[in-house]
Amino acid sequence: MAFKAEHNMKIAVIGCGSIGKRHIRNLLALGVHDIIAYDKDAKQLAAVETDTGIRALHSLPEIISRKPDAVLVCTPNSLHVPVAFKFAKIGSQLFIEKPLSHNLDGVDQLLAEVNEQKLITMVGCNFKFHPSFIKMKAILESGILGKILSARCQFGQYLPDWHPWEDYRTGYSARSDLGGGILLDSHEFDYMQWFLGDVSELFCFAGKVSNLEIDTEDTAEVLIKFQNGTIAGIHLDYTQRAYQRNYEFFGENGTLKWDFQERKVWLYLASENKWEVFEEPRNYNLNEMYTEEMKHFIESIMNEKETITDIFAGWRTLKLIMAAKASAEDGKMKKFGEVC
Repeated sequence: MAFKAEHNMKIAVIGCGSIGKRHIRNLLALGVHDIIAYDKDAKQLAAVETDTGIRALHSLPEIISRKPDAVLVCTPNSLHVPVAFKFAKIGSQLFIEKPLSHNLDGVDQLLAEVNEQKLITMVGCNFKFHPSFIKMKAILESGILGKILSARCQFGQYLPDWHPWEDYRTGYSARSDLGGGILLDSHEFDYMQWFLGDVSELFCFAGKVSNLEIDTEDTAEVLIKFQNGTIAGIHLDYTQRAYQRNYEFFGENGTLKWDFQERKVWLYLASENKWEVFEEPRNYNLNEMYTEEMKHFIESIMNEKETITDIFAGWRTLKLIMAAKASAEDGKMKKFGEVC
């Protein structure tokens, strides 16, 4: 389904936590004003209505009865699939925050409904719109580094510092029943596939090693072999007191690196024996990648084109995470897609 004009689009936002609020603000900035929202927390919902002026409805069936053109599913992970399925049944285009879900239950039925309805879908992937990620992607695709032999990335941040204004113990990241755990943060699994292609096999160590009051894993070390032969490592944790996010790619002809804190991409080519540095725009605001993400979703709907990360890409990433969880539990190497 294509929309006649951007201002005619009716969008529902389900879940008004920090990411739901961000998307609402960005939709308004993009000129989408017909927005309706729902959250089971009445205070949260009232605050969104007051702060943004959008319409807040107090039941999910009431939202569904309005038949929105598109829905943004921003609930805890464990609710992503059941909520998305309800809207897929009425033909709403789907934006689902990452990860697609916390397990594979109900995913096949959702994918079948997406195919039946021919829906435009997107799973959250904001860093694909970050200037440094766009630069790294272009360099890797140029082939200038030759074959990528190995790679590594890490993401780590002390969980209580994620949202310091709220009790970390009550958030979804801390609770297995809501689909929490550092593996299900999912970003790095998605981006490494975006950079390096499909995965062949993996091995994972994961567990709760800190004294955080959570019932999920807080640390994970994942070793991955890609189908193109690249061997890579992913480190994830809720425990580092200083925020860390960085990527390194080691090719036959040189090295590519990025560090979030430094806000730079470094490229080393052996033939030139020097580092070239690409700095992010001086006044770059991180919200810009979220705005570009939402703009991409809207334009994909209007132009009836696939998004950069559709629900099937989200499904592949979820299967990879499930394989990592299974490996951590039984100590065995897993082929991609194998869930035990």
